[in-house]
Amino acid sequence: MKLLRLLFLFVALPALAQQGGMWIPSLLKGMNEKEMKHLGMKMSVQDIYDVNHSSLKDAVPHFNGGCTSEVISSQGLLLTNHHCGYGEIQSHSTVEHDYLTNGFWAISQAEELPNEDLEVTFIVKIEDVTTKVLEGTQALDEKARVQKIQQNISSLTKTLPKESWQENSIRTFYEGNQYMLFVTETFKDVRLVGAPPSSIGKFGSDTDNWVWPRHTGDFSIFRIYADKSNRPAAYSKDNVPYKPKHFFPVSLKGIKEDDFTLVFGYPGRTTEYLPATAVEQTVSVLNPAKIEVRDAALKVMDGFMRKDNAIKIQYAAKYASIANYWKKWIGETQGLKKTNAVAVKKNQEKEFTARAQKASKQAQYGNLLADFETNYKAIEHYSLARDYFTEVALRNTELLTIGYKLYQLEQVYKNKGAQAFNDRKANLIASFESTYKDYNKNVDEKIFEQLIALYGTKVPQQFVPKELAGVDYAKLTKEVYTSSKLTGFASVKELMAGDADKAITALNADKGYQVIKAMADAYFEKVAPKYEELSLKIAALQRTYVQALLELSPAEARLFPDANSTLRVTYGKVKGYEPRDATYYEPVTYLDGVMEKYVPGDYEFDVPEKLIDLYNKKDYGQYGENGKMPVCFIGTNHTTGGNSGSPAIDAKGNLIGLNFDRVWEGTMSDIYYDPSICRNIMVDMRYVLFIIDKYAGATHLVNEMKLVK
Repeated sequence: MKLLRLLFLFVALPALAQQGGMWIPSLLKGMNEKEMKHLGMKMSVQDIYDVNHSSLKDAVPHFNGGCTSEVISSQGLLLTNHHCGYGEIQSHSTVEHDYLTNGFWAISQAEELPNEDLEVTFIVKIEDVTTKVLEGTQALDEKARVQKIQQNISSLTKTLPKESWQENSIRTFYEGNQYMLFVTETFKDVRLVGAPPSSIGKFGSDTDNWVWPRHTGDFSIFRIYADKSNRPAAYSKDNVPYKPKHFFPVSLKGIKEDDFTLVFGYPGRTTEYLPATAVEQTVSVLNPAKIEVRDAALKVMDGFMRKDNAIKIQYAAKYASIANYWKKWIGETQGLKKTNAVAVKKNQEKEFTARAQKASKQAQYGNLLADFETNYKAIEHYSLARDYFTEVALRNTELLTIGYKLYQLEQVYKNKGAQAFNDRKANLIASFESTYKDYNKNVDEKIFEQLIALYGTKVPQQFVPKELAGVDYAKLTKEVYTSSKLTGFASVKELMAGDADKAITALNADKGYQVIKAMADAYFEKVAPKYEELSLKIAALQRTYVQALLELSPAEARLFPDANSTLRVTYGKVKGYEPRDATYYEPVTYLDGVMEKYVPGDYEFDVPEKLIDLYNKKDYGQYGENGKMPVCFIGTNHTTGGNSGSPAIDAKGNLIGLNFDRVWEGTMSDIYYDPSICRNIMVDMRYVLFIIDKYAGATHLVNEMKLVK
């Protein structure tokens, strides 16, 4: 019965999966257009992407290289997530003007705040340049092929046509089987216009992260400025608001279950075409190891933060950062198991083998799956050692992370000499000041004790340096944190004082540095070379595998390229889901849920008094629906990191929401998308407008937008 259900799932998947995939917007004709029309879209694909006329892509810039944003007025008003604009909001906050706590709203353009190093990038044109990039690579081995491709890309980037204020960028798709040119325009004068208080913009904080139901008003507002010719320019008081080629009208109509949704954005990274053996390794070996390390670090932090408010402040951002992917990996692992992803992929691989045999491609593709099996088995211990080194030394133990930066400085000394060492030393030491500002020796010591024991006992023993094999880890911890100068800013400066030779000698005598140096030496001598060699083999296999899928799959197969931070379209529907037996999640949340979660004074679930008043009076203006205020909704759009801030668009091209997260049960969509439980989370634009207008009184910003009723 279970096998029959699995086969049904596999057969039925293509029909269900009409709501998955991350598609290149310039290549939407054909199957994608039919699917979108079938799901309810009223636009044409030319409305989404057009080189010669304004289209939706002209209103969706990349926000500072990591998030997505959208233009929502003819004067360059820009919307993104609160967590995407958090750094800028924080940088303008002071004790007197605490914009993080209280919010910020510019009453006029003169009050909008400039942001150093903040930029947004628009896509002007996308063009296939595969033939040009692969020229001269046919007879080369893998290493030489990679080098030749990089040379070709470098040359083409410089020589392909563009305007003087534009840039060329070439990115790889389908594991190196396709290359696309992106012509872009980057605007560097982007000013902060408005942001709700964190009690709205981060409502639920870490507890609600990756969770549905959600009640977060995760948005912030900026404005793009240009020179008098409407072209990119560095900040100047003479700059004027940017006049976009297109901006999104904002819908007041609202949403209901099964409505069409299109999300436009810059998803970061997915690995949808991993073979079953790789997914099994992720589920059974790699994710559990990383989860265990972060779980240990988080428990230590939590224990200290609950007892000491000063430590709570110091470690709040670090805790959130560590918990983010810890929680994601747990959900990803559970989702992959729940959807039988490994079994489904094995079944797909059987069909692939049958198609290869039928097409007489056994000689070309017949050994692919066996070679995957061999190489993933060979790389497993190296991958595990790499993950432990990264998680223990580079991410979760501050003394080791600081020590590793000094280790890199010592390598500069060895490879480039004393002058290069001295040139970099001052900047590195200066950068440590902010690190130690939020450093607590007692917390880090306890984390070190937990994690160094995991490293010493869980890393394959052939990769553990002799200094850390079979030792008393509690005793080692005490020795390090009693004697090492890496536990304070003043002592690190003292340690690194003097000329290069003196500093290096002193550094190598430090007990804490000796630990990280032993770990790093072992990693770079015993792990990294073989890991990189096997990774190169696997990358070549993956490229051939994806090439085979493209060649042998039936015409109706939905083979989209993995995410790589380039502009993509994903489409689906507003849809609830069943995360577990006898539980069903509705697709929309309301302000009632905010009040149900309200905990006075709590840093995650406090609610501003004015919002409570508006709720009690049901004073929702034109933004409410049947006496309730919608807050967030979910859909079947296939998203990932980088889609934060992405516009959620209705069937006619109007803005209905702002993407900001995924549900916990569906985080495995980076590896395997299943429309039964994969959902993206969006804040409803009516809630955004309600907060701007009724809560903040910034009605002038709403008046600047084009509202569609």
